[in-house]
Amino acid sequence: MKKYIPLLLLFILPLTAYTQVLLDLKNCIETGLKQNYDIRITRNKQEISDNNLTIGNAGYLPNLGLSAGYSGAGNNTTQHLENGETYKNNGILNQTLNAGLNLNWTIFDGFNIQTNYKRLKELQQMGELNTRLTIENFIANLTSEYYNYIQQNIRLKNLQSAVKLSKERLRIVEARYEIGAGSRLDMQQAKVDFNSDSSRLIKQYEVLYTSRIALNQMMATDNIEQFIFTSDSTIAIDESLSRSDIWQKTLAANTFLLLSDKNKTLGLLDLKTAQSENYPYLRLNAGYGYTKNMYNTGTVDHQNSLGFSYGLTLGFNLFDGFNRKRKQKNARIEIENRQLEYEQTTLSLKADLSNMWMAYNNNIKLTNLEKENVGTARENHEIAIERYKLGDLSGIELREAQNSLLEAEERLVQAEYSTKLCEISLMQISGQILSYSE
Repeated sequence: MKKYIPLLLLFILPLTAYTQVLLDLKNCIETGLKQNYDIRITRNKQEISDNNLTIGNAGYLPNLGLSAGYSGAGNNTTQHLENGETYKNNGILNQTLNAGLNLNWTIFDGFNIQTNYKRLKELQQMGELNTRLTIENFIANLTSEYYNYIQQNIRLKNLQSAVKLSKERLRIVEARYEIGAGSRLDMQQAKVDFNSDSSRLIKQYEVLYTSRIALNQMMATDNIEQFIFTSDSTIAIDESLSRSDIWQKTLAANTFLLLSDKNKTLGLLDLKTAQSENYPYLRLNAGYGYTKNMYNTGTVDHQNSLGFSYGLTLGFNLFDGFNRKRKQKNARIEIENRQLEYEQTTLSLKADLSNMWMAYNNNIKLTNLEKENVGTARENHEIAIERYKLGDLSGIELREAQNSLLEAEERLVQAEYSTKLCEISLMQISGQILSYSE
């Protein structure tokens, strides 16, 4: 069988060509949370909303500025007196030099400043929720890919086993043919089946490679091709989830629902902003400065002034073309819309949960059924291979038993993975997806 050694080396080499690391799900998530680009970008955006939450940005604090200036004017003047005399002055230069501090402070504007601060706080909390949403999506996607990687490894082992069985069958039929106890047709068919299984195995290496690249990309590793050994070799399923518990946690912790609730609060604040125009405003302005005026004509050569100035402005908009009323009416409509959006989100989550729960339960049943099928198919194959060795079974019948085993194993791993995806979705919708990182 030496002629089959190069083919086996082809299967082994891809596993040893890259750096290998041993990781579990928690390690993958921890690495991704530190290095994933989407999360880093979202955290930077959250930092911006954190920086915006200040009393100065809300308008509580005054504006204080320092200014200095110089101006001059050059004129030719002609003065005509009542007695008929005329005086002309050409090239007269008047200059002004000033410097000072200026303070402007809105003391009251109908509670708009307080409303602005509350809005900034809500936006800051929405920034935190958006970061949480990005992290939840990342953990859900990475967890799905992690178990997909395990799924593809299981498929790889199943196909390696199929190749091994096909090779054993080919060895038996070749030995029979050499002693004249078997037909050339059986040997050729065994070769075809062996090559077919080998081809599927080669393609499975490609699928596994793609999953490994995707996992490394999510973790933003420097070596995108590093080979990953997972500490998990099977897809563990949590069958203890409770629908009522999931729904209660969804209402309390679902990020989309929390964001929708924040939008409702922002709608109320928009109404308060519009209502602030119903009140008068009070503004303070003050200054301290120095001014020097220099003259070319007259009895005064120059004049200096240094001093303090201040003033209060009280105002109220009596009529603005009914715009104030329009803004408040639109704000109330917007509040109603955001309440409707909240209810729509709740209904959508209820529908999603119903679909996910049905799929979760069905896939658990399928998984248990396929486990039983795999046991039966494995026992049938063992009986078939023994009968084949004794010459009591044809190659076609042995192949059918082998295919039945491989198909049962494929259905089982697919059912396990589908159940895991449903579990991940249920954990995400109920705001518990972060538990995978604990």
